[in-house]
Amino acid sequence: MTSPRIKTDSLHDWLATPTGQYLLRWEQAQFDRAVSDVFGFHALQLGLPECDALATNRMPHRWLGCDRLPVHGPLGRELLLTQYEALPFSDASLDLLVLPHTLELSFDPHATLREVERVLVPEGRVVICGFNPTSLWGVQKSCGKGPPEVGDFIGHWRLRDWLRLLSFEVQDNHFGCYRPALRSERWLQRLAWMDPAGSRSWPIFGGVYMVSAIKRVRGMRLMGPAWKTSPARAAKAVTTATKGME
Repeated sequence: MTSPRIKTDSLHDWLATPTGQYLLRWEQAQFDRAVSDVFGFHALQLGLPECDALATNRMPHRWLGCDRLPVHGPLGRELLLTQYEALPFSDASLDLLVLPHTLELSFDPHATLREVERVLVPEGRVVICGFNPTSLWGVQKSCGKGPPEVGDFIGHWRLRDWLRLLSFEVQDNHFGCYRPALRSERWLQRLAWMDPAGSRSWPIFGGVYMVSAIKRVRGMRLMGPAWKTSPARAAKAVTTATKGME
């Protein structure tokens, strides 16, 4: 029995196809792993409400930011309507941002990434998911068969260069979705062997990638907790401070 044909006039419709669900499963697992141990107070997901990229994060304040009202409202999630290129947050106010294909959906990906750098606190983290142009999906995109509404695919190395110019340090990256973007669930299942084979034999040619980076600030040095200071050094510091007050 073949799967019913689903109209793909929008990205939301495309994500409901077998290929879209295949993509969302991989990305959800990657986001769950990437953000579960990121601590702080404020986290923001920009775009793609079909994926709850902050599901495993434990920060007390978590928002979903979209540039338009989602087709199906996100249940149980605080929604913020905003432009990706002009976020309504003050400088250095967020601890974590996740961008699931946000740069490819932005009118100006450079401006979006600059906004991410502006609103992140020093040592804050950004996690980015993107389509890989050097993959089977990239070839299909060049033939006009990629996901709708998505702009040019941004290469992994190109993104790393952008991050480096903004003083981000890349901490981790992964590739996934090595099967071609097919409309048939049956054929996607038949080609399941391509995922383990791809990650082992041609890892950088996955259909999508995920990059995790930390905002570094030059000249800033993070101080360790006071309890890590040895008793001798602590006593010396107290003596020095006391002499300075005399």
